[in-house]
Amino acid sequence: MRNFDYSKLKYKQWDQETLNYISKISEYKGRQDIIINQKAKVLDTLVDLAIIQSTESSNEIEGIRTTDTRIKELVMKKVKPMNRDEEEILGYQDVLRTIHNSYEYINIKPEIILQLHRDLYKYSSKSIGGQFKNVQNYITETMPNGESHVIFTPLAPYETYSAIEAICSSYNDERQKCDINQLILLISFVHDFLCIHPFNDGNGRMSRLLTTLLLYKNDYFIGRYISLEEKIEKTKLNYYEALDKSGKGWHEEIEDTSYFIKYILATILAAYRDFETRLDIFGEGATALEQVRAAIDTIYDNFTKSELMKIVPNLSKASIENSLRTLLEEGYIDRHGKGRATYYTKQ
Repeated sequence: MRNFDYSKLKYKQWDQETLNYISKISEYKGRQDIIINQKAKVLDTLVDLAIIQSTESSNEIEGIRTTDTRIKELVMKKVKPMNRDEEEILGYQDVLRTIHNSYEYINIKPEIILQLHRDLYKYSSKSIGGQFKNVQNYITETMPNGESHVIFTPLAPYETYSAIEAICSSYNDERQKCDINQLILLISFVHDFLCIHPFNDGNGRMSRLLTTLLLYKNDYFIGRYISLEEKIEKTKLNYYEALDKSGKGWHEEIEDTSYFIKYILATILAAYRDFETRLDIFGEGATALEQVRAAIDTIYDNFTKSELMKIVPNLSKASIENSLRTLLEEGYIDRHGKGRATYYTKQ
């Protein structure tokens, strides 16, 4: 089995792009800390929205889905899951809330990772929750002609526990020493977790939950207000490409993790930028019309009603439709097409 020693990261020279990401994130983080103390009511709205969007997007990446209405009702515990997809969606939401509420007390060790995985599947009829894999898994790619081939082979089942124990131990040791930038360290941990691929199912979702957890434990709370999972879903081709490039040579310990590190840093930075934009949209006391107008101001191209609903998901469909009608009458926007082909542009 390969060696896991994150102390080597302090000797690595990072390029200017990586350093710029870290510097910008630090600037936004400093501003966020001030904002959190000033706009509590607006932030409560963002927390609820982020949980819904994170739950939906992280499961969507894995092909697990239901309707927008059912997602909201499941997250708000208004309904019970109707099928296997909804069982796993509800499990993800529960683990995410656990991280939101108790991150300070969640230690990074194999037993805790197993507990989080158990809770991910606590509503599911699958009997795999809380257990490391018992069969060899593979990362495959499906070609346009339908054929699939293996692009990466994770560690064998018998190596899994000791590998997870090793990355947890090395991560905890280096975090205490503070010799390595905490963002670089935590993303490296997540990359190794994905390469180990410790579970029969749920590895991607667990990696995103662990990313949020580690960010919180290092005082980066952006995932509480803006869904990192949604941003990954929107750029998932880039996500898989970065993961593929960074995984080459992993077994031989000659991998270049900079691709994955840059991707995650760019995602975090985009979330911080989105955070400040959302604060403008969800201003305290803002009416539905004001929120829709502010949301449209952030769009640089054509948009549909369903796209707008994702920017202001706290508003009902009727509120958005009424606001669009008003903005059309004002001449603030134009409508094009009919029926499902309808889209809007800002004048």
